[in-house]
Amino acid sequence: MPRLSQIEKGIFMKLFNRGGYVLDFTTNDFDVFTLESIGVPLCETYKQSKGKSLLAYINEASEDNTVKLLKELLDYYEVHYEYEIENDNEYSKAYNRCKDIMERILNINIPLASTAVELKEKFSSPYLSAQIDLMLKMQSENPTEAIGKAKELVESCCKTILDENTVEWDKNWDVGQLTAETVKLLKLMPRDIPDTTPSATEMKAILGNLRAIATNLAALRNPYGSGHGKSATYKGLEERHAKLAVGSSITLVSFLWDTHERRGI
Repeated sequence: MPRLSQIEKGIFMKLFNRGGYVLDFTTNDFDVFTLESIGVPLCETYKQSKGKSLLAYINEASEDNTVKLLKELLDYYEVHYEYEIENDNEYSKAYNRCKDIMERILNINIPLASTAVELKEKFSSPYLSAQIDLMLKMQSENPTEAIGKAKELVESCCKTILDENTVEWDKNWDVGQLTAETVKLLKLMPRDIPDTTPSATEMKAILGNLRAIATNLAALRNPYGSGHGKSATYKGLEERHAKLAVGSSITLVSFLWDTHERRGI
């Protein structure tokens, strides 16, 4: 598991600590923020200034909690300090270093994140890149939303592949139909594997499940994902279920896109 070095923690403190203050938080607001983030009101707990309380916490907390709190403070900074990022050279450099450190930590900790990064580069689409980032982030923060994004990623991938091959698709097609047409185009149907091919039976079985992944993502999204109204008694799935949906979508999309690229060579 990756760890934040003391030097890296110091970089975050340089960005957040403003002479004993932490950004623009009041003491009460900071305690509320940290309580919601990691379950600990820091100033109330450490009886020190906001800056000293934050430093004390990140020097003794678990790695997971330290990363979680610093990540949420970085998110807060991005939203409230846009002017400083764009106009203050010193803080802009500190911010960019913090962002690089956090991306390194999260890319190692999030399952399939490295594959997701590769997909972002391959798609070269701001929209799809944003969808992938949001999907990964939502796994823990909002599993319901992550499940919806997993299904939408498969849809977007299939539409892009079909468009690049000038194959018309109907706007009313569901994700199963889009995947079926994409699999057919890429010659990934079980019948496309000759019986004489080594391990033909196993390959046919795996390929036969490609459309099932997309169809089942859609089926999971209907009662549990985003995009549909919920009753007052609704209870969403857990983070582990969202990770299963996200992992399945990334694996499927990566395979489809790699096959699409190979056909263009």
